[in-house]
Amino acid sequence: MSTAPPPPDQAPRTPDEGSGRAGPRHMSGTPGHGLRSARDRLAAAGSALTVAVGGDRSEPLLAQAPKRWMRLLPYVVALGFVAVLIPVTTQVLSHDYGVGGGLAGAIGVAQAAPLLLAVSRPLTAWYITIVAVVLGTIPVLQGDAHHPSPWTPMVVVGYVVLCIALALRESRRTLVGIWLVTVVVSIVLGLFRDGTSQDTGVLLIVLSGGVLLLGALLRERGETQRKLVEQETISEAERTRRTLLEERARIARELHDVVAHHMSVITVQADSAPYRLPGLSGPTREEFESIAAGARESLTEMRRLLAVLRSEDTQGDLAPQPGLAHLRQLVEATIRGGVPAELSYPELTLVGQLADVPPAVDLSAYRIVQEALANVVRHAPGARTQISVGLDDDALLVIVVNGPAGEPASPIESTGTGHGLVGMRERVRLVGGTLDVGPLPDGGFRVAARIPLTEPDSPTA
Repeated sequence: MSTAPPPPDQAPRTPDEGSGRAGPRHMSGTPGHGLRSARDRLAAAGSALTVAVGGDRSEPLLAQAPKRWMRLLPYVVALGFVAVLIPVTTQVLSHDYGVGGGLAGAIGVAQAAPLLLAVSRPLTAWYITIVAVVLGTIPVLQGDAHHPSPWTPMVVVGYVVLCIALALRESRRTLVGIWLVTVVVSIVLGLFRDGTSQDTGVLLIVLSGGVLLLGALLRERGETQRKLVEQETISEAERTRRTLLEERARIARELHDVVAHHMSVITVQADSAPYRLPGLSGPTREEFESIAAGARESLTEMRRLLAVLRSEDTQGDLAPQPGLAHLRQLVEATIRGGVPAELSYPELTLVGQLADVPPAVDLSAYRIVQEALANVVRHAPGARTQISVGLDDDALLVIVVNGPAGEPASPIESTGTGHGLVGMRERVRLVGGTLDVGPLPDGGFRVAARIPLTEPDSPTA
């Protein structure tokens, strides 16, 4: 019996762990951290963009972006503005404001070049720019009075671009200080402006204030979303860890119930051996008494452990644990739930070979089939399901395959806690087995477990 994984072009996706969903009609996929719903992908994309834009203030803008072209984009944009503003500023100052060619070129470079520094050090770039634009205003105010002043159109454009970089990096307090300096400088320089020229001071005040405010709001909103996604990730990890611990405790309780029965038999047999086997020598009787005492001590220690592991709502749960012999009843209950399921034992008889399966393997196999059928009922109602149990050399094979859902899943079951396969994987791991799960090309899903019949630490395991 083969347990080969799906074809390469149908490799299992990363479904919702444990909820039993690998898609609209699938059961669960990878454990706990495998959430891949549309909402999670959008949240992850938004978080990545926020980290890339915000990032560490010592890093360039978009330094943490996932793609190289995104990391280079701020430099390309800044270089484009610099390449346009320097010649335009030189040309306008020379022809419209009457500034000398050399001085006009120097002013253009001083006012536009800091935009390259703004990619990584926007505040430093602002210090340089504010000094350059103030000094560059002096020849502008002395030039033709009919042109816009105190700020040239190129200064307004470059300053607004710089404000965008500032808003994406600096704190709200710093942005308020920058805007207040802009207001004061614009008002003071506006006093020296000729009344016949167009006032650009108010324009710069309004544009810079609007850009700084909008950028700060967007950045703070992005940071809030990023922190929310981080908190959700931490909460999901904690839920996965808690579920794993609860499942381990449950497995320990069940194994206690299985092992306690055999220990009790050993105790009874050791105590009754002197009466059932007459003529035993003294050392032999002492050996049996030692075996009985050790078994009773082990039972006492197991009961103490059980008292710690059992929660308040399970202290009265002392029913015998199910096994492969109960699979028929489990399948019949699933069929009554509306899932056409079929159980088969290829080349085996339940009373024969499977009757000697170790208790831990017996219980684990039953729980795997139980969880797989529960996932079918929840997430693929009406899907035809095939349960196959057999032996492969020294291992037990359990395969549960379901087809596409025969009817829409209930809205209540459309989402899960993300832990449906945690118990399966933990059980298989504890007994030294392997678990293979994944979607099928026809829209169904498969769960295949291979559990060794020998101890995991034995040479034949």
